[in-house]
Amino acid sequence: MASPADAQRDLIAYLDFHVEAGVDLFLDEHPHDRMSEADAPAPALPTRRVEPAAQVPPRTLPPPAAEPARPAAPRTYGQSASAKPEEAASDARARAREAASLEELEALMAGFEACPLRFTAKNLVFADGSPTAKVMFVGEAPGADEDRIGKPFMGRSGQLLDRMMATIGLDRSSAYVTNIVPWRPPGNRDPTPQEIAICRPFLERQIELVDPDVVVCLGSPATKTLTGTKDGILKARGRFYPYLLPTREIRALATLHPAFLLRQPVQKRQSWRDFRLLRAALDGKA
Repeated sequence: MASPADAQRDLIAYLDFHVEAGVDLFLDEHPHDRMSEADAPAPALPTRRVEPAAQVPPRTLPPPAAEPARPAAPRTYGQSASAKPEEAASDARARAREAASLEELEALMAGFEACPLRFTAKNLVFADGSPTAKVMFVGEAPGADEDRIGKPFMGRSGQLLDRMMATIGLDRSSAYVTNIVPWRPPGNRDPTPQEIAICRPFLERQIELVDPDVVVCLGSPATKTLTGTKDGILKARGRFYPYLLPTREIRALATLHPAFLLRQPVQKRQSWRDFRLLRAALDGKA
C-alpha cells in the first residue's frame, strides 16, 4: 500500500502532466462519473392532451409600424477584446506613449482590455530582472509556469536561459527579461500576428524605458518582430541588426530560444557562439 507521501507525489505528478498538456481549468468542484450517468434511463416527459384549435374567421391585420431608428452601438475602441486589431494596436500606441516609467507601463498594461489574451490568462507577465541592465532578453510568450507566477522564463526554458547567461557572467540582477506578448495564449499555442501587433507598442515602449545597449531576440517571433527580417531563425541567428531608439541606435542580436534548445540539444553549440558574441559586444570588443 502506498504511503501518504507517495500518494501525494503521484497526485502532483498527475496534475503536472495535465498542466503541461494545456489542461489548466476545471468545470466543477466535484468529480462526476459520466459513464454511469449515461446508463441511467432518461426521465419520462409529461404528456398533455392538446385540444383542437377553435375555428377563427380570417381577418386582415394592419401593416406593422415602422421601428424607430436605433442609436449606433458604442465603439469598443481600446475598451474590450471585441475591438478590431488595428484599433486595439492604435490604442496601445497611444497609451504606451503616456507611460513615463516602467511602473506606469506595467499598471497601464494591467488595465488594457483590447487584447483577447488578457481574458484567458491568469496574470500579466510583465518582466523580470534589472531595469537598468545593459542587455535585454526578449522571448515569445509566457507558458503555464510564467502565467501562474507572473514572471517570464520561470519553467524549464527559464532555467536553461539562466544557465546560458551564467556562462558569460550574467544573471537576472544584470539582465532584463521579457516577451513580445505579456499574456499566455490558451493551451500554450503561438500568439497570432494580430495579438503580436496589438502588444508590440508596449514592448517598444518597454525597450525605450530600459534603454539597453543590446537586445537579444530569443527565437524567430521575437527576431522578426524587432528586426523585420524574413529569414528563419537558423539563418538569422548570430547576427546583429540595428534597432532604433528615440535618441540612439542600439543592436539586436538574434539567437535560438531555450525551448527550441530543449527539443534540439545539438543546437546548443550555435547558442554558445551567439552568447560569446554577446559577451564581446557588452565588453566593447564586437
